[in-house]
Amino acid sequence: MDKENFLINQLHSGHIGDDGAILGKMIYSMDAFHEEVHFKRAWMTPYQIGRKAMLVNLSDAVAMNADPLYALVSVSIPSDFSGDDIRELTHSLESTAAAFGCEIIGGDTVGGDKLHLSITIISRSDDPLLRSGLKEGDLLAYTGHLGESKRNLDRLLGGQIIADDSRFYEPTLRREFVRKARAHLNAGMDISDGLYCDSNKILDYNELGFEPLIVIDDAIGMSGEEYEMLVGMSPENLEQVRKIASETYTPLTVFATVGKNDRRYSCRSHHF
Repeated sequence: MDKENFLINQLHSGHIGDDGAILGKMIYSMDAFHEEVHFKRAWMTPYQIGRKAMLVNLSDAVAMNADPLYALVSVSIPSDFSGDDIRELTHSLESTAAAFGCEIIGGDTVGGDKLHLSITIISRSDDPLLRSGLKEGDLLAYTGHLGESKRNLDRLLGGQIIADDSRFYEPTLRREFVRKARAHLNAGMDISDGLYCDSNKILDYNELGFEPLIVIDDAIGMSGEEYEMLVGMSPENLEQVRKIASETYTPLTVFATVGKNDRRYSCRSHHF
């Protein structure tokens, strides 16, 4: 059983389905970042933990072509977390949010046996990019070079050291690309659970399937926590989107066409 999808399916709000919930022009999103689930403290400094926790939350706003305005942060603080650790963590949270024009306006703290963070982002968009909107014949593409996040996670699990600028620590958010390409995109979302699983999600949402255009290695397709973009566009818009990708230094790979079938990638949930 995919427990994440099972839980979501128990809820009945019509606002559920995209990276964030749209209410008017405001968008609300939230992600958790938990020790021993998403990271081990032995792998990362408090600064790196705070920065990635904020980046993965800001990714939802970026993916929806929204401007993040405010953040609410809840932190479970373990007893062995020092005052210096807390200062480092909060500095990284605040400075990372500020770089995107976002202000931390509150939250909650609680004592715990592990370091857990949960962040709500409140953002605004006049033209949000949604998961709905795919059409038969559209092209599916992803940004960036996928695979590094899972590759370096496997290295960390094996006791190795990875570079400080690794995508596992420092995901790249494609804010400028999404802003400039929005008018030429029919649908989109960020890649948090891997290209295979997230492609299935956007296809399920639109009740469509796909025909592959290239062979994708499992090391690429199953690399989670990439936070690159998965986008769908009409073929006639491909040239313009490629131009914007070039202007914004965004690698772009077209990998499938959207069709009226039930084809799905074989994928494994990264949760539970």
